[in-house]
Amino acid sequence: MSETRQKARGGVDYEAWGLLASLVYPPRFIEVARDLDLTPAILGAIVRLAEPRAMGEIAELLRCDPSNVTGIADALESRGVGRRRPSAEDRRVKAVELTAKGQRLRERAMAELSEPPDWLRRLSAADQRTLRDLLRRAAADPE
Repeated sequence: MSETRQKARGGVDYEAWGLLASLVYPPRFIEVARDLDLTPAILGAIVRLAEPRAMGEIAELLRCDPSNVTGIADALESRGVGRRRPSAEDRRVKAVELTAKGQRLRERAMAELSEPPDWLRRLSAADQRTLRDLLRRAAADPE
């Protein structure tokens, strides 16, 4: 690592990122998973299953080994919230889709995940607007 980069590790950007990351992920995601009696991996799959997805695609989206998706699909099926079906594009490939019960669980999970966390609600309206505006600028900034 370059000397400049090492000095930057103590910079405001590292401090800001550390604070933001610790507030956003994984605490809120884990909290919602716990509230729904799910593991974070199962919640991650449910969130990404707005439509049926091939098991390999789920592995890519969850950034996990494809062998882990078998256990996740097993858990979805055992809870009655998901099922495996042959893919519409390639019948040799298994796709995972949510059942009606799984779709209701997904809707609940998405609603809970979209709720602003307490730390954000405790900020004044002015601070919330400032944070929103800063995040908009950061998100719009092409690298």
